[in-house]
Amino acid sequence: MQNQYRLGIDAGGTFTDFILADRKGGVRIFKALSTPNDPTAAIRNGLKLIEEETGLSPETIVSNADLCINGTTVGLNALITHNGAKTGLIATRGHEDSIEIRLGHKEDGYRYDPDYPPATMLVPRYLRRGVAERVLSNGKVHTPLNEDDVREACRHFIREGVESVAISFVWSVLHPEHENRAAEIVREMMPHVRLTVGSQLYPQVREYTRTSTAIVNAYLAPILQRYVEAVDAYFRSLGARHPVRYFQSNGGLALGKVVSDQSVYAINSGPASAPQAALWLGQPWDMKDIITVDMGGTSFDITLTRDGRANVSKNVDFLRYRIGIPMIQVETLGAGGGSIGWIDSMGLMQMGPQSAGSEPGPACYDQGGEKPTTTDANLVLGYLNPDGLVGGRLPLNVEKARAAIKTHLADPLGISVEKAAYGMFTIVNNNMVNAIRRVSVERGYDPRDFVLNCAGGATAAHITALAREMGTRKVLISKLASGLCAFGQIISDVKYNYMAPAAARLEGAESAAKLNGLFNGLEARGREDLKSDGFTDDTISIRRSLDMRYVGQVHECTVDVDPFEVTEAALERLKAAFHARHEELYTYAEPNSAVEVVNVESAITGAVDKPGRMTVAPGKGAHSALKGTREMIFNADGIAHETPVYDGAALGAGDRISGPAVIQEVTTTIVIEPGWLAELDASGVYVLTLGAQTGAVQPQRATEVA
Repeated sequence: MQNQYRLGIDAGGTFTDFILADRKGGVRIFKALSTPNDPTAAIRNGLKLIEEETGLSPETIVSNADLCINGTTVGLNALITHNGAKTGLIATRGHEDSIEIRLGHKEDGYRYDPDYPPATMLVPRYLRRGVAERVLSNGKVHTPLNEDDVREACRHFIREGVESVAISFVWSVLHPEHENRAAEIVREMMPHVRLTVGSQLYPQVREYTRTSTAIVNAYLAPILQRYVEAVDAYFRSLGARHPVRYFQSNGGLALGKVVSDQSVYAINSGPASAPQAALWLGQPWDMKDIITVDMGGTSFDITLTRDGRANVSKNVDFLRYRIGIPMIQVETLGAGGGSIGWIDSMGLMQMGPQSAGSEPGPACYDQGGEKPTTTDANLVLGYLNPDGLVGGRLPLNVEKARAAIKTHLADPLGISVEKAAYGMFTIVNNNMVNAIRRVSVERGYDPRDFVLNCAGGATAAHITALAREMGTRKVLISKLASGLCAFGQIISDVKYNYMAPAAARLEGAESAAKLNGLFNGLEARGREDLKSDGFTDDTISIRRSLDMRYVGQVHECTVDVDPFEVTEAALERLKAAFHARHEELYTYAEPNSAVEVVNVESAITGAVDKPGRMTVAPGKGAHSALKGTREMIFNADGIAHETPVYDGAALGAGDRISGPAVIQEVTTTIVIEPGWLAELDASGVYVLTLGAQTGAVQPQRATEVA
């Protein structure tokens, strides 16, 4: 860090998290309720809260910060609610409906479900205009662009009040001149419209993916532009000396202008920083295989790092829309603290995906919510402090929680409130475990080989139960867990992705020269862009990937490689990497079959100075942090047992606690189930181990505490 402070802001569905780091290694976390109708209001509220607790004014923090970083759900929320910009599409005539044809099938999991409804089109049919033009698969022009068709499309869009336009032509990645000329006409006739050109945003083979990606980008661009302009203006008014950086779905930082132009990269920006934070936490133990789970108020997000690298997905369906650009793989489901419990038509209890969110929130928040949620269940089970969350600033009403569970679940099912609460806890855990398996088992990874890392304010109450179910024996929980994604942002680097189509068999000197030239060209652009942003050669690094397949296969898989000169001899290294990845994904390889490349990509990273690591003073023994006991329920019989409760703020490095127990941090509650041992490390990380009871502090009865 070059200046006094670094500020990370992560806007979630229920809470907006703030991480403030200083040059001395001090790191503090703050939380403010999110404001979906005005996301910048949560930023102002959070900075006001920081001022109240630290005495540091927003102007002091921002004007003395080397980086202010924002991870936002603005784009995600617009896509979920279908509240994006009014968008028009200019496509090759006859291909206007490719986004509805969707390669001829529904998404995986619903392919054979006749009742599954079609996705809502971000561009309705009357705003899709076909123009005469055609490029062949060899890049040659078959039909020249009819510019009058483009002008007529613009006149139609003007009449309809279109805010944003996407252009996507067949095989434009091999001959972008038609798209570029159409873009010139749009800019001439509609100078104030936001414009997305498919071959510039996503220069990769596959027409449907490119068109869908361009449409999503165009749909979100005006929303992100307004948001970025508002945030940038606010921080400038506070005296910011450096531009705000925004977190992208690819796991790196970018300037506001980049996010405005390439809004599709900001869709999942919040949870995409979790892998970076996980690796930082695991570094003292050289942990590189980590699954991070993040349970907030609204959703549950899972990310995975293998050998120190995050899983990256391309060409995936996200919220039912195909997106081609590289994104940190984040598996998301509606399982948060606000997830609502309900009874289905078969009389079975279900949890979510409906959420009470921050307004009105769980019933125990006493803000008008009447339906039972995960938070209400955790309160009834005794896990949460009845005096309130966030250091008591958010009081909890136990009777309201019990009443909601009794009315909507316990009485209809003919069971006690306690058993219903434990049922809610178990079901939401099972939902989360299934999602973890999609990120791990279904991608060829055994979760038992990984450490489970806790993120999000609600996760720590469930983390040992999840680990037990997955067969994972070690868990990491940082004191910053409830704002871990915001922390991940302040230790992340600037990152941009550059892509090009590359149809070539991995055979012969000509193919090698082609691939080498493409990579060198992409990386020269990346270096130039980062140098203009103030980075030097010694801070710039490169990671390459290739989309490859066996000749004759329909789909390709992405293979990551380190940079090296691609010579004819080096092609064997690429083949070997592809065979290994294919076997990892599909359990077999065909070493004697010919291999071809479809697309290439270079990820260019500019390293940012990292803040100091948190340090915790040596402890005096866990007994000194014991606050008392509380009745808690740890199994389906619904019987409560007196369980010790510890003050996390009073624990020091080396202190050990054996379950069952609860550790109350200011912004999260750690539930340690029977059989687990927790030890606080000097880095501010609780290391939980299953079955490691030697030397542990044993639970104490209430009489002993007295």
